[in-house]
Amino acid sequence: MAKKATIYHNPKCSTSRQVLEMIESAGYTPDVVEYMKAGWTKKQLKELFVAANLTPRDALRAKAPEAEELGLLNPKTTDAKILDAMIEHPVLVERPFVTTAKGTRLARPKESVREIL
Repeated sequence: MAKKATIYHNPKCSTSRQVLEMIESAGYTPDVVEYMKAGWTKKQLKELFVAANLTPRDALRAKAPEAEELGLLNPKTTDAKILDAMIEHPVLVERPFVTTAKGTRLARPKESVREIL
């Protein structure tokens, strides 16, 4: 039986591409979700963050220009506001997230994906 994994992937991101290769090399058949095309739902992000033991701020892609433009780097900005911005601007979610039967990780650094493979 094939080992299943889901990767929330941005093909333009070298780290995301490398993590996808690591998953495939480990014998998994990944479901690839291109979240920049598909977008996010609030429920989906909340579930990912809980599973990975992260807050929206932890998962914020701070180097995305939108993070600064929208004031999300301000420590007083609430997680709820960050989450809403992530729904509107999928690029604000750090990548890649990977889910397997062993758990969910934000694969940053990319080697952390090995914990769940």
